[in-house]
Amino acid sequence: MKVLNVAYPFAPVGADAVGGAEQVLTQIAEALHASGHESYVLAGEGSATAASLFTVARPCGLIDAQARQRCYSNFRDRIQEIIARYSIQLVHFHGVDFYEYLPSISLPTIATLHLPLSWYPEQIFRSSGVILQCVSASQRRSGPACLRQEIENGVPIERLRADSPRETFALCLGRICPEKGFHHALSAAKQADIPCLLAGQVFPYESHIAYFRSELAPLLDAERRFIGPAGFARKRALLNSARCLLIPSTVQETSSLTAMEALACGTPVIAFAVGALPDLIEHGKTGFLVRDENEMAEAIRMVGTIDPATCREVADRRFDVKEMTQRYMALYTELIRNSQSQDRHQREEVCHAA
Repeated sequence: MKVLNVAYPFAPVGADAVGGAEQVLTQIAEALHASGHESYVLAGEGSATAASLFTVARPCGLIDAQARQRCYSNFRDRIQEIIARYSIQLVHFHGVDFYEYLPSISLPTIATLHLPLSWYPEQIFRSSGVILQCVSASQRRSGPACLRQEIENGVPIERLRADSPRETFALCLGRICPEKGFHHALSAAKQADIPCLLAGQVFPYESHIAYFRSELAPLLDAERRFIGPAGFARKRALLNSARCLLIPSTVQETSSLTAMEALACGTPVIAFAVGALPDLIEHGKTGFLVRDENEMAEAIRMVGTIDPATCREVADRRFDVKEMTQRYMALYTELIRNSQSQDRHQREEVCHAA
């Protein structure tokens, strides 16, 4: 197969990527490459993958409307160039803004909807040209009938595990933006009187910068610290030594790689019960589902009742990345074969008519 995976233009892909969509793309592209297929990736500068990589410059400074449009135009041109030059058979989009740089092509085209469905314009659900792929059952249930059966995300369980002494701090991990609600976690950790480390990246969006300055910075002190981005090695060390992972998201999360990663490391997860999180966390068994900061603080105090071995066993059974990549490759195979069959049928009709 010859498959092109197209990233969100403004966040690099690779093992050290912060965003879940970027991590999923990396795993799929590298699984294709490892299986002997021709795997291509188009992403922003700073990306890294074992697949054949093409990059487009990311905006310097604040990402405003003009910067977006320039990047969209560059992405659209590069997609068409790669398709023509390398005889691509299928294109797989991962960005929330994929419709902005979707070229006019007749190839099988997939868009995985990594984010809440309300973040996408209505027009994508009325288009018949792109296969819309969900990442969880809760996401599919909340959307229209045109959505495909979900392919749940997965994480590289064995690579994540490490022998590290368990420490007392709670951990928050991810993009620093308003919807992630990390200010709730910092407040809950202070109420529970335990240290909390916030690892993540502030991308150059005005709302993200404002959130960090106005909501998070005032809550930081000697015990609750912001430690910046965590690449794979640092993330693994943190997840294996944290007392628990806190996920105070305020939106309907479609999935949570950080929850899966934590459980793979035997680390309990305490999360707001939104979106797909109740499907990932077994309350009282692998963590706790809570409604507010007070309940999060109380759950932090109770986290010692969760058995790390149970967390690891559940992750082994449910969240291995191999299941995800195998299902995507099966989908690619099906779509490419169907496309080739249709092409043959059309050629036969033309010959017959002649």
